[in-house]
Amino acid sequence: MNRTQALGRYGEELAARRLTATGMHILARNWRCGRTGEIDIVARHGGTLVVCEVKTRRDGGFEDPMAAVTPRKADRLRRLAACWIDRNGVPDSVQGVRIDLIGIVLPRRGAPLLTHARGVA
Repeated sequence: MNRTQALGRYGEELAARRLTATGMHILARNWRCGRTGEIDIVARHGGTLVVCEVKTRRDGGFEDPMAAVTPRKADRLRRLAACWIDRNGVPDSVQGVRIDLIGIVLPRRGAPLLTHARGVA
């Protein structure tokens, strides 16, 4: 695993912990759908299925992680959500689907800064 992959895995672990702490139930992590791509985290929050994209950046000159969901990326996440539902079904209690973004910035010193944007696409 290279440094970029390790950074991403660390961020996904932080995100999963935060989602669980806020009452979400993690259904899948790093779920792949052929050539369409990967969902970082699939969770259930009450009656909502949540497809969560996680972006982790080191503090510095890189793009803010919250700018990561472009219209093209949002379309891909919608297709991935449909693929997950097609392959796994939807629990009876689920009434909707939401796409969230968790942006994590790792400062040079101090605790990671985590931002959770709900319903970004």
